[in-house]
Order: sequence, then structure tokens, then C-alpha cells
Amino acid sequence: MNTKDFLSLLNGHQDKALLFEFAPNSLVAPNYHITEIKHTSIDAVDCGANTDNWKETVIQLWESPKDLGKTNYMSVYKAMGILNKVGKIKPYNDNAEVKIEYGNAYFHTAQLYINDFKIIENQLVFILGVKKTECKAEETCGIGLPLEKEDISCTPGSGCC
Repeated sequence: MNTKDFLSLLNGHQDKALLFEFAPNSLVAPNYHITEIKHTSIDAVDCGANTDNWKETVIQLWESPKDLGKTNYMSVYKAMGILNKVGKIKPYNDNAEVKIEYGNAYFHTAQLYINDFKIIENQLVFILGVKKTECKAEETCGIGLPLEKEDISCTPGSGCC
């Protein structure tokens, strides 16, 4: 989900509680805070020597031990206040993909993609997940093509790795 769509969705549901499902049937606890918003620029080279670049908006969530036992989730309205304040200081790139950075004692810290969302009564729930890593130079490396067994590995001069 890009930043423009994310902010638009939030803007349309400010009367709801904001929840994040980081794994199936596992929610970020109600004691979470939005602790940082990163405007990142990625400048990459893949294993086929192809260059690429893109931008991401990374929203970091943290569960405060001081607020353990809290039962009410942050409202979308409050989250929008934080996001709007950040946007005035550092403007968002509307096309940047949104990632949610999160971890707790039972789940390693990771940057998670927004796979979907659902509205359940007075809650806006974002369904988070990971994308598997992939070879971005599949054609150069011959991934997915019928190859001879000895051609499967990247060898010097093959154009891959």
C-alpha cells in the first residue's frame, strides 16, 4: 500500500481504533506508540548488476512497558495527528510503499508490508505480512528457465552474482 492510499484510508476512518495484526490472529498490543516515521530512499544493485531505486515510508511501532495493561487502542484520529505533524516537518512521498516496523519479546523486529485491511465494527485493522525475498535478476540468472543441472549455480562470467 502506498503512502497516499494509507493516509487516505486513515483519513476516512478517524472515528475508529487503529489495530495492526502482525501475524495471523496476533495483534500489536494496545500499549503501542508510534515512535518514529522514516522516509527512506533505497538505492540498490541486484545480483545481475541491475540498479534500482525506490522510496518507503516506515512507521515504527513500540509497545511501552509503562502502559502495560492498557485496553484501549490508539485512535486513527490520534495517529493522523502524529502523521500530519511529521508530514509538515518532512513531506511524504505519496508513491512510497508503507511498511510497519515492529517487534516484541515473541516476534523479531521486522519491517512488515500492509497486505490488507479490514473494518470490524469500530476498528480499522491493518493485516501485516512479509514478502519472501526474490531474485530480481531472474532472466539474467536463468531462474525459472529449464536449465541443465550444471548451469543452476552462478559461475564466474555467467552474468549472475
